[in-house]
Amino acid sequence: MSRPLQEDGRLHGVLVGCRREDGRWLMIRRSAHVAAPGMVAFPGGAVEPGEDMAAAAMREFREELGAEAALLGLVWHFVCDDRPLTLWGYLGRLATDAFDPDPAEVSEVLWLNAEEAAAHPDVLVNSDKFIAALEAAHRF
Repeated sequence: MSRPLQEDGRLHGVLVGCRREDGRWLMIRRSAHVAAPGMVAFPGGAVEPGEDMAAAAMREFREELGAEAALLGLVWHFVCDDRPLTLWGYLGRLATDAFDPDPAEVSEVLWLNAEEAAAHPDVLVNSDKFIAALEAAHRF
C-alpha cells in the first residue's frame, strides 16, 4: 500500500475526536484492508501532498464514516521518533448521529470513554495522549 509522503519525507496524518454528551469518544475498528488492520483508532488518515490538513481531516472522516463533522480546533500534534510519521488531531462536533461506515475502511464503530480506550487491548499507541488533549480542549 503506497502512502503519500510530504515534502519533508514524512507521512502526515490527521485524526478527528468527536465526543457524545455522555463523555464517550467516537472511535473505529480499522478494517482488514487498511494500515493497522483490526486496531481501534480515531477516524482519520493520510494527508495528500498539497492538501490542507483540515480538509484532509473532514475528507477522511466522511470517507470512513459516511458522516460529517465540524472541526472545532487543532488540539494535538505528535511526531513519531521511530518512523517518519507526524500526526495532527482535531476536536470535532458531529453534524449527524447517523453513520454509513465504509466496510473497506471500518469494521466497527465504537463509543469509548477515556478509561475504556486506555484499557482496550486493540487501541493504537498514543491514543491516550490524543484523548488527554481532546478532554483538555473540550473543557473550554
